[in-house]
Order: sequence, then structure tokens, then C-alpha cells
Amino acid sequence: MYPGVLRHSRQLAVAAALGLGTLASPLVAEAATTIRGVMDSPLRMLDPIATTAHITRNHGYMVYDTLLGMDLEHQPRPQMADWTVSDDGMTYTFTLRDGLKWHDGAPVTAADCVASIQRWAARDAGGQMLMDNVAELEASDDKTITLSLSKPFGYVLELLAKPSGVPAFMMPERIARTPADQTISEAIGSGPFKFVADEFQPGVQAVYEKFADYVPRSEPLNGTAGGKQVEVDRVEFVAMPDAQTAMNALQSGDIDFFEQVPIDLLPLLEGNDEIHTQVLNELGYQSMGRMNFLQPPFDDVNIRRAALTALGQSDVLAAMVGNPEYYETCGSVFGCGTPLADETGGQSLVDGGDPARARQMLEQAGYDGTPVAILQATDVPILVAPPVVAAEQLRKAGFNVQLMPMDWQSIVARRVNQGPVAQGGWNMFFTNWIVQEVWNPINNPMLNGGGPAKAWFGWPEDEEIDRLRAEFAAATDEATQREVASRIQAHAMDYVSYVPLGQYRVVSAWRSELEGIRPAPVPEFWGVSKRQD
Repeated sequence: MYPGVLRHSRQLAVAAALGLGTLASPLVAEAATTIRGVMDSPLRMLDPIATTAHITRNHGYMVYDTLLGMDLEHQPRPQMADWTVSDDGMTYTFTLRDGLKWHDGAPVTAADCVASIQRWAARDAGGQMLMDNVAELEASDDKTITLSLSKPFGYVLELLAKPSGVPAFMMPERIARTPADQTISEAIGSGPFKFVADEFQPGVQAVYEKFADYVPRSEPLNGTAGGKQVEVDRVEFVAMPDAQTAMNALQSGDIDFFEQVPIDLLPLLEGNDEIHTQVLNELGYQSMGRMNFLQPPFDDVNIRRAALTALGQSDVLAAMVGNPEYYETCGSVFGCGTPLADETGGQSLVDGGDPARARQMLEQAGYDGTPVAILQATDVPILVAPPVVAAEQLRKAGFNVQLMPMDWQSIVARRVNQGPVAQGGWNMFFTNWIVQEVWNPINNPMLNGGGPAKAWFGWPEDEEIDRLRAEFAAATDEATQREVASRIQAHAMDYVSYVPLGQYRVVSAWRSELEGIRPAPVPEFWGVSKRQD
């Protein structure tokens, strides 16, 4: 239906022009065991608190560690720390395990972790809610962190363990004291790998070396929990000009791992015994569109409602993924297949949109033809189609749409601009979340109604949704939580907090020399060995 969209960014011309038929190896000792991977996008931003971009999250897991991990049953487990909870549920005590060191050799202290939690909480939607309910957060001694609540809040452990969005990564206090609205450029953590700063080429390559002093937990790996035993010397995230070039590099052995193989290219790997393919996160991703609530025309809720009515999921998913085996429509802001799934208000999206009704709504809202500037990613295959298809759907409803093509990291940089389009701003962009990032009102960043100061990009100022989220957090039983979540779903769709565009799964591919890759919500390179033939 949208010819060429799915194949966008597959062309070989760029690779030929750049001479990238094979990937040059850096000057490292031949004996070093190195995994080279092409991730969902190139790394440019190093601060894992400053962005929700998945590539920066992936970088974060290489360098940093978290107090708690999340297992595959979605239960918090100890990672850097064990914990106890007081009988009344109001005081949490975390005790750091032995052997924790920063990459600069200094010991990890509770004061470091307190500062890290404070910086994380200033940016994360759930972290903000947590701190609204915290009476005191302190380092009782070098190994003990005490968190005392001012009122009941049932998501303390889940937030500190959450695997994605903005994970609560721990940093040295001197770095964590950097204001949350300022980005850090020094990547010093206590995680299983050290960042090699002098080999970092933003947008080209990021290099990580095994941290020799890392002491893993003794438990088996399970999600982001368990012992992070490093089996290789180096991991390199390398950039490719397009997906076809990455596929060629994987098949030739120039790279070892390809995080997101476009579904239309999967047949190229059929029958190749040297390549394994697997969906590593069965819940998958939620595709979504986000409007700018500060600038016209989407500062008008009636125009947002018209846009929602114009949009349909099936065409977006078909153009984005192609094979229906890997996607399904879903009208829930919490994702489908999750405990809180509820599609109230999302039926029009699931049914494919109603441009005639949307045009009528636009006229009633007094739309004056103000251009809708949509940021269009050109270099991340899975993000190429949604803005193109959505633009066509919006035009059919009468919107004046302008696509603004740019690479994904330029979108990441531009979306922070709250000003008008003429001053570097925007009206709408599209991205994705793993379902674990959106599956409850505490985690879901798009349901933060904190306005320009606190909300995620788009900056809705929505007191009602924040009141409902607080009610959800205070609920003590699942039935009440589901009832409140249903009201949040209805409100989010009526207010058009964002536009869920369905769910899909991605396939990862790796060479058979790699052993130990396992299902997880995020890519994990600990516990992975590379056979030397």
C-alpha cells in the first residue's frame, strides 16, 4: 500500500560510496575476543538519564549497574544490593554487596547510590512519583541506603528494578551530582564493561572492555537479574549505513550480532546454519506517535482528537513490519498481553481510522491550516514507515502536513526543543517502546502530565492524569489498580496523551560462534562467549 517505505534505508549505494563492504578491525591484539554488533541505532548520547533512546539504554547496561534487577517473570531481584522492608511497608533498607568498584578503582558507596537515585528520579516519570512519596532518602553508612516513605507507595522495588525507559543506573556521586537537566559526558560506572572513551566515535562506534574487577552475583542470569559473568574481552557497537549492509556484514562474519533484522530481509538468512535468529523479547514493542502540546495546532485538544480519529494502526504496522506474523493491532496505552490491557477509546485506531469523521471534527475545531511538522527518521528501518503513513492519513483528513526527514539522533536532539517549528521545534514524532516500558501508569512516560518542567517530550500539562496515577500508586489490591488503570486508559485516549499504533516483535540475528544469548528485555552481552574456530 505504501511502496518503497519498507525498503527505505536498504540501499547498497551508500555502502559502495563509503567503501563499507567490510568492516575494518581496530588496532587491538589479535588474541582479544571481540563481539561486534549493529544495534538499533548508532550511539551519540552517553547520558542514560538524559534520554529514553534505546541505544543509550543499551550503552548504560554495558557501563552501569542497578541496585535491583528484573527477572523474566517481572519480579525485582537483588543486583548491586539486597533489601528489607519494614512491617508497615514504609521503610526500605538496601545493603550494597561486597566487591563493588567504580571503573576508576574507587569503592561504590551508599552516598553514590543516593545521589544516583536523586538524579534518576528527577528525569524518570516513575521516579518523580516515587520522590513525591519519599520522606527521606539517606546513606546510613557506606553500605546502607535507607528510603522512608511519607505515604504508602507500592512500586519502590519495581521502579528501581525496571529494565528500560530510564533505568535507575548507579554512578559515582561526583558525576551523579550533575543537575539532571545537564548531560554528562564521562561514562564511569560499576558495571561489567568499561567504556573506552578514546575509541568512541559518536554515530560510528562505541567500544567496551571487560571490567576485570567486576564481581558478578552467584545466581543464574534471569532477565537483568543474576550474575553478569563476562566471557569476552571487548564489545563494539558499530554503525552501518543501512540494513542490507549490516546483513552482508553478518553473513560474511564482519559483525557477530544484528539487534533488529528487518522482517522483509529475514528470508535472506533462511537455511544459513551459521546464523541464528530469534525474538528475544516476546512482549515486543509498542509503536507510537507523540504530539507537541505546547505549539499549535496540537495545543488544542479537539484538533488532537481529530488527528487520533484520522490515524489507523493496520496500515502503519503493515508498512513498518510487513509480515503480520510479527505484529498485531492494540488500542491500549498499556500494551496488549499485559495485566492492565484495556482498549477503551482505541477502537478507531484498531479499525483503521476514519478520515471522513476526522475531517468533520477538524472543521468543527476551526483548524486554520497550521502546518503539522512531523519529524521523520530516515536511518532506523523500523522507524521509517510510521511518519510517512501517518502523514498520508492526516492529509486525507485535511491536515497540512510537512515531513522533516533527518537521522534518528537528530530527532533525539531536536525533540527537546519546546519552541515553535521556526525556532527548531516540532509538532509530532514517532518512536517505540518495549512493552515493559509502558505496561502500567507508573512506568509509562507518556502518561506524565507534568507539563514543560516534568513531562516527557510533548509536555502535556494534565492534572487529571497525574491525580489518577497517584490514585493507582496508592491502590493496595489488583482489582482497584485495574479499575483505576481503566479510567486512565479512557482519559488518555480522550485527552490524546499519545497515539498507540500497535505492537510488533523484532528478530535478532547472530553468528553461531556466539553462545549464551538468551531472551531478555534488553540486549545483554554478559554471559555470552565467542567460539574461536
